[in-house]
Amino acid sequence: MRDHNERLVLSLLRRHGSLAKTDIARMSQLSIQTVSVIMRKLEEDGLLVRQKPVRGKVGQPSVPMALNPEGAYFFGLKIGRRSADVVLIDFLGNIRSMRKLSYRHPTPRETTRFALDSIASIRAGLSPEQDRRIAGLGIAIPFELWNWADTAGAPREIMDEWRRADIRADIQARQDFPVYLQNDATSACGAELVFGQTGGLRDFIYFYIGTFAGGGVVLNGTLFAGRTGNAGALGSMPVPGPNGRPIQLIEAASLALLERKLLARGVDTSFLWDSPTEWAEIGPDLDAWIDASAEALGYAIVSASALIDFEAAVIDGWMPAGVRARLVKAVATALTRINVAGIQVPEVREGTVGIDARSLGGASLPLSERFLIASALPMGA
Repeated sequence: MRDHNERLVLSLLRRHGSLAKTDIARMSQLSIQTVSVIMRKLEEDGLLVRQKPVRGKVGQPSVPMALNPEGAYFFGLKIGRRSADVVLIDFLGNIRSMRKLSYRHPTPRETTRFALDSIASIRAGLSPEQDRRIAGLGIAIPFELWNWADTAGAPREIMDEWRRADIRADIQARQDFPVYLQNDATSACGAELVFGQTGGLRDFIYFYIGTFAGGGVVLNGTLFAGRTGNAGALGSMPVPGPNGRPIQLIEAASLALLERKLLARGVDTSFLWDSPTEWAEIGPDLDAWIDASAEALGYAIVSASALIDFEAAVIDGWMPAGVRARLVKAVATALTRINVAGIQVPEVREGTVGIDARSLGGASLPLSERFLIASALPMGA
C-alpha cells in the first residue's frame, strides 16, 4: 500500500510540476499525515526537493515539493529501421546524454554492440552517485522486424536474424539494472503520456509516423499495451487504397513511401533520416505524400473512434515540426470528407515530444514501471 501511495505522489508531481502537501492530500484523497510521511521518505531517498516557501495571508508558509532531477536516471534504446539511439535521461525526462548509429538495415549483433558500448561510455562520464541511481533501460523496437523486410527493401536473410535474437536478454546479461522491452510506436505513445503536454487527456489514440507508421492507445490515463504488448498496432489497420482496394496504414502513411518517390527521381534521401528537424526542399512529392497520408490517417481515426470514444488523435513523427503541422491540418480536413454518422470525431492534435519520442519512450519504460502508477506492462525484467 505504501508503494502505491508513493507512486501516486510521484505521479501527481510529474503531472503538475510542484505541489504542497495540502494539494497532494486533496488530489490523492490521502490524509495530510500520510502525505507528510510519504514526502519525508521520498525526500530522504533523494527523489524530491523543496521549493521556495509560498507565503499566504495567514498561517505558516507552505513549502511546495518537486521531483529531483538527480533522483533517478534511465537509459532508453531506440532501434529503428534506419538508425538506433541510446539516451540517458534524468528524473524529469531531460536528455543528459545521447549516442546515435545510422545504418541501412539493423542487425542484432551490430545493434547490441552499439548499445553496450554507448551505455559503457555514458556511464564512464557519470559520478558514482549518479551511476548508482540508474534505475533501468527500456528498449523501443518494432515487433517482428523480419516481417517488414520486403517493405523496407532490406535483405531477408539479414532481417531473419531478428527471429532468433533476444536483444533484451543479451543486454540484461551485461548490466546491473533491469532491462525492459516494448514496441517502438507504443513506447513513443508512452513518451507523449509521461513527458508530453497532453493537457489532461485521459483517452487518446496516438500515431507515430517514421519509416513506417505505427501508434499506441491511452485509456483512462494509462498506456494500454494489451495481452501481448502489441495493442495499438495501427500500422496494420486496414484503410482504403488505390482503386478502393484495402491496404494497411503502413502502406499509405509511412516515410518509406516518400523516400521511394524521391529515389525514383534520383534524389539523395539521406536528409530524411539525418536531418529530421529540417528537411531539404522536397516540393510536389511532399505535398502528394501529405495528402495521401492524411486521407489514410483520417480513415484510421474514424475506424478507431467507432470502437473507443477517444478525446483526441495525436500525431507525431520523424519529421520537422512544420511538416507535422501540415500533416495534422490535412488530417483534420480529410475527416470532413468521411462519413462519420454516429461517431464523435476526436480532436486532431500535434504530438509534443517530437523526433525523440521513441528514444524517450524507451527510457520511460523503467521510469513508469518503477516510479509511477498506471504504467503499461513492458516485457522483461
